[in-house]
Amino acid sequence: MALVTTGCSSIGKGITEAILEKQDQEDTRVCEIKGDKFNGIKPQLEVPKRTMKVLMVHGVGNHLPGYSTQFMEKLTKELDLTVTSKNVKNIQLADTAVPEKPLGNLRINRYLDASQTQELLFYELTWSEITAKEKEVLSYDNSGEQSFRRAEVNDLLKKFSNDTGPDPIIYLGEKREDILSAFAQSFCWMIQGDWNSLPDEVRQVCTTKNVTPFYNDSYAFVSHSLGSRITIDGLQKIAAKLGNGETASYYTALTNILKNKEIPIYMMSNQLPMLQLGRSLPEVANQSAAYCRADGAKYAERIMAKTSIIAFSDPNDLLSYAIPHDFANKYLDSRLCVNVTNININVARVYDAFGLGKLANPMDAHVGYDTDDRVIALIAKGIDNPHTAETVKQRCRWTQTID
Repeated sequence: MALVTTGCSSIGKGITEAILEKQDQEDTRVCEIKGDKFNGIKPQLEVPKRTMKVLMVHGVGNHLPGYSTQFMEKLTKELDLTVTSKNVKNIQLADTAVPEKPLGNLRINRYLDASQTQELLFYELTWSEITAKEKEVLSYDNSGEQSFRRAEVNDLLKKFSNDTGPDPIIYLGEKREDILSAFAQSFCWMIQGDWNSLPDEVRQVCTTKNVTPFYNDSYAFVSHSLGSRITIDGLQKIAAKLGNGETASYYTALTNILKNKEIPIYMMSNQLPMLQLGRSLPEVANQSAAYCRADGAKYAERIMAKTSIIAFSDPNDLLSYAIPHDFANKYLDSRLCVNVTNININVARVYDAFGLGKLANPMDAHVGYDTDDRVIALIAKGIDNPHTAETVKQRCRWTQTID
């Protein structure tokens, strides 16, 4: 009987492994794009004498400088940028009102193509230092005093929850302004100067005297989970400041320049709908036609020519949401002229749980965007244009939307 039992067990294990292996090989994961086509980063790199600048803003959980390295390296490989600077620059961000207050770290990498005519500056904002002190309130729950009482898997999940769950709550409190200041400082460093003019290994406040490079350079944001809300709030704060009639030369120049800029935001594990709950509406809302159409009554008062939101959401990611129709017009500042493209994409594999239904790991579905080849290819080269990657052509389906 022991031999029979062992044999059956081995057969069962072999069948299980064969089924899972077959599902892995097939890779039928969904990639559905709905909205306007977009070009990605590649075309901006090819404009002569133009630098492409990308700012990445992380989401919940503790992060250390360098967290975006895998994503950055996959992105630059897709863009065929094979040259990089030996030095990586780090700026300890500081508050303009209280310079001694730490606001996190800004890490900058420089990449170029083989001919060194195409240049990408990749800015990585690490803001989790701001919330780390607040989360120490829960540190006792991660200690052996509590953790040994849990089952191993449950203990891992609880520690993950203690690390990530508090950040959205803290962001709704007094630390929100500090996090938005970190974003504003990062944005300030982006629009200033070239690679050689950026400082390194300093704690320094960014001043706003030189905006000339902004005329020529192109800009994009990449965000994950809570980072998407931070990016939108940061831009809306800038919009509010510019819309209040600031007369300083910097704000006047910035206003004139932004009016003709199209800046995309690539949002991974987008959480804008959930994080809108309980919040007041922006100062200017439900007026996109007036601000964003050339014949609109307030077209001259727009802040941005166009803000394209490309929202990646895995349906099995418990913390991600597609952006519904009219959300941007109702809940986002009309002066930003937001246009939304939703991308429904399985970054986590979906398995058949032996007749019990389909199953996908929700953790993989939340953190897997920045390593997915299709996500990288879409950010790099967009959809429905001469640069579009083969993996996107073969594995993604695009549905264009019209008025």
